[in-house]
Amino acid sequence: MSATELSFTPHAGAAPATSQVLAQARYEFKLVMRNGEQLLLTLIIPLFLLIGLTYMPFIKGDDQPRISVVVPGIIALAVMSTAFTAQAISIGFDRRYGVLKLLGVTPLSRLRLLVSKTCTILAIEAIQLVLILVVAAGLGWRPGGNPVAALILILLGTASFSALSFALAGILRAEATLAAANAIYLILLLAGGTVIPREQLPGWLGTFGEFLPSGALGNGLRDVMAGEAGIPLVSVVVLILWGAAGAAIAHRTFKWE
Repeated sequence: MSATELSFTPHAGAAPATSQVLAQARYEFKLVMRNGEQLLLTLIIPLFLLIGLTYMPFIKGDDQPRISVVVPGIIALAVMSTAFTAQAISIGFDRRYGVLKLLGVTPLSRLRLLVSKTCTILAIEAIQLVLILVVAAGLGWRPGGNPVAALILILLGTASFSALSFALAGILRAEATLAAANAIYLILLLAGGTVIPREQLPGWLGTFGEFLPSGALGNGLRDVMAGEAGIPLVSVVVLILWGAAGAAIAHRTFKWE
């Protein structure tokens, strides 16, 4: 190519929306992989609980091995840890240190930021899922049930928790977001039907937990991975409603600063 054919004229305008989303998603993924606190929350704690709960007698498997009850709950916990707690904390830090304010003057819209963060979450969840299933196989777990229905529930749970994390970050100040995200995580872990099946919770708590996003995902995964046909409609409806509510609140309250 001759010198006369070269053009150094910059291209005016923003990059395509897809390029913006992918570039931001790559950046977010690198940040998570370098953050020890988030790696502990998203990778180490679920694996630790997987091993510990497999040997806990209060988790009853009825007519199936205990590991078959534990694995779906740990997958649900991993989704909640990544899509809700870790993301809410990340958004809180981004707001505290002015990162969101800087992003606000770029062509990246709030919707594209949400999509890019959700893409990052899905990539991390894929790593989590592989690690959980490998460790579970070493503990004696064998795959079963309906993997397509399980994947649909995981995607719905991811979208629901991701929207709720943006809603929480939109309602609260940065410092309050960090505290609230951790408190909600502990409540949903212990009493939200995530790792403990609804049948093993006190009557009212089991019913209440089924209508929380954590309970809908945890109980739904236990149902489909135990071999029940089809997708549990109650879990699907609950996750969609929570996701829609979170998206509506985030749309009204989430700001760059």
